[in-house]
Amino acid sequence: MSAPSAAGQPPPMVKAERVHKSFGAVEVLRGIDLEVRAGEVCCVVGPSGSGKSTFLRCVNHLEKISAGRLWVDGSLVGYRQRGDRLYEMREREVAAQRRDIGMVFQRFNLFPHMTAAENVMEAPVQVKGLGRAAARERAALLLERVGLADRMGAYPAQLSGGQQQRVAIARALAMEPKLMLFDEPTSALDPELVGEVLDVMRGLAEEGMTMLVVTHEMGFAREVGDSLVFMDDGLVVETGPPRDVLAAPRHERTRAFLSAVL
Repeated sequence: MSAPSAAGQPPPMVKAERVHKSFGAVEVLRGIDLEVRAGEVCCVVGPSGSGKSTFLRCVNHLEKISAGRLWVDGSLVGYRQRGDRLYEMREREVAAQRRDIGMVFQRFNLFPHMTAAENVMEAPVQVKGLGRAAARERAALLLERVGLADRMGAYPAQLSGGQQQRVAIARALAMEPKLMLFDEPTSALDPELVGEVLDVMRGLAEEGMTMLVVTHEMGFAREVGDSLVFMDDGLVVETGPPRDVLAAPRHERTRAFLSAVL
């Protein structure tokens, strides 16, 4: 089943329809509706515990949704539909879907025993079967793209937090994804290192990469985002152009949150 879209329009890159997610008796997502068009940057903000990171993990099926539907580029994520019923895909099929979705986490999750170049090379070699020479060439280009051409041979322990996060972005880009997910990519960084990571993300946005970004960097959301989503208590409370939402939020809960963080 393809994602619903307007006649003659391509499907959204991400479409969530009444998405629920529970962990036991705790309902973390309580009916999320969200659309991100191809080439857009959607920034998601909200208090801790509002379900932002859980939703991001559902988009690439790291978490299985409890109800609703999620599509990426017109295809259901993690399930196939026959009639009115959903059937869970095999892990191999889910892994194939994930190849098109890059994800950058709060913690860099680099392999500590591999150099920066080897970290970037690993997935194309192991998952796509790319030859090591071609993978190294691609890694060199990507590390140059994130400003780390001179650090190819460095191990994670020899890199700053900002440099490690930029390697993590290059690693995600190595699979040539159509969608990038960022889960608070600067929250573990010292303040003086935040800018170098945001600059890389700004460059990706300028190149037309579709991005879904959970962030607390309101300046980045205002400058780079095409849409801003405010989540609270497992629901989308408000969405709109970032400058509009930040300058004149319509909902009291959004106003209270922004007054505390701006």
